[in-house]
Amino acid sequence: MKIVLVGAGSREFGPATIRDVCLSDDLCAQDLDLTLMDVSDAYLPDSRAYAEQVAKQMGRQLSIAATVDLDEALDGADFVVVAIEHRRYFYWAQDFHVPRQFGFRQIYGENGGPGGLFHALRNMTPMLRIARAMEQRCPEAWLLNYTNPLTKLCEALTRLCGIKAVGLCHGVFHGKQQVSRLLDIDAKDIDAKASGLNHITWFQSIHHRSTGEDLYPLLRQRERKAHPLGEWDEMALSRILLRTFGLYPSPGTNHIGEYIQWSGEFLGSTLLQFYYDPAEGHPWDTGRVPTWIYNLHEKATAYPLFDDSNDAVHETEAPLEPSGELAIPIIEGLTGSHPQELDAVNVPNQGYAPGLPEGAIVEVPARADAKGLHPVAMPRLPEPVLALLRTQCSINQLLVEAFAENAYTKLLQALLLDPATHSYRSAASLIPEMLRLQSEVLPNFSPIAPDSYCV
Repeated sequence: MKIVLVGAGSREFGPATIRDVCLSDDLCAQDLDLTLMDVSDAYLPDSRAYAEQVAKQMGRQLSIAATVDLDEALDGADFVVVAIEHRRYFYWAQDFHVPRQFGFRQIYGENGGPGGLFHALRNMTPMLRIARAMEQRCPEAWLLNYTNPLTKLCEALTRLCGIKAVGLCHGVFHGKQQVSRLLDIDAKDIDAKASGLNHITWFQSIHHRSTGEDLYPLLRQRERKAHPLGEWDEMALSRILLRTFGLYPSPGTNHIGEYIQWSGEFLGSTLLQFYYDPAEGHPWDTGRVPTWIYNLHEKATAYPLFDDSNDAVHETEAPLEPSGELAIPIIEGLTGSHPQELDAVNVPNQGYAPGLPEGAIVEVPARADAKGLHPVAMPRLPEPVLALLRTQCSINQLLVEAFAENAYTKLLQALLLDPATHSYRSAASLIPEMLRLQSEVLPNFSPIAPDSYCV
């Protein structure tokens, strides 16, 4: 069996995936080839050395290779795990701040909002390059994608290529942990099933694993008794959505809020995220990328006035424990060595999420076994929830069409549909500015011609 990790230099998913491979008794019992691939050889030697170190430490016998040649890496592959970004925080700072200069009140700027659109367009080109190389080098292989914006990229992969692709995210586990804290019940004792779109899924059932008790009534009681400011940045928006829409969403305000126009009032850290003093120049001009902060519960309130320490824990120093990510469990299931029940996979909708468009990428539970990947058909979500999600499905489809057709008009249409958009003038002005700033990594869209305004 050959597993390829594309983006092996990733500081998060690279070491985590290497550990997961070496921790799998089922996979390491086979004749296993792990190939590490990255477009840059700057970190590949370190990644390979780490893989060899972990394999030796665990007594695993597997072949480990490293290359910057994509075709060489993909030859004969069975599974291709992809986690890629180019100058992640440099461009993310632009995704976050530039729309705000035009009056957009987006939060986070990674997956939804105008920032999410340009993030997706940047990553579509390398993702499609990988997928099309797979069509030639390993057409039967699975592409297991961690790269964000996950829904938009999987939409491009499944609409524009013929490979088998699935998107994977741990967001639903964050939602489970929040439910666990509200209920004061160990997350291992909770069986929760969610559906929707990545980074805005909704728990349609929450039961006690051993007794079968429906825990939603208790969740609603406990949420009302919880302090209104408790874990504000992480859970305030989710608690309001539970009260008004009837279901608890995942994973948390930063991600869910990207798709909801009024979410900003439930995120206290929005002024701290990528903070910089514009009088000293913009990060993309100075090259000094500001500190990324997830929310107030991370490091935002813990920075000392002067910090000369360098004691951050790198992923290569993490304990040899499963990461909780799903790529290796899926591989274990699909190879027949160990069937797996999966909390969340992102696949084209084929009746799995009733009320959402067929073919749109949806996130649902699934089972993986030797016969394949079997997404679970979930009950229909409430209409208000579906209304939120359908807009995102339309945006995703338009964005993929804009990319595939070099259609400037469709990019503008997608931006005008976005809940973060408040002004036509701002939307029409933002696109050329982002295309200018990110010209090296964005598709070369041609400006709108006077006779091309029709659909």
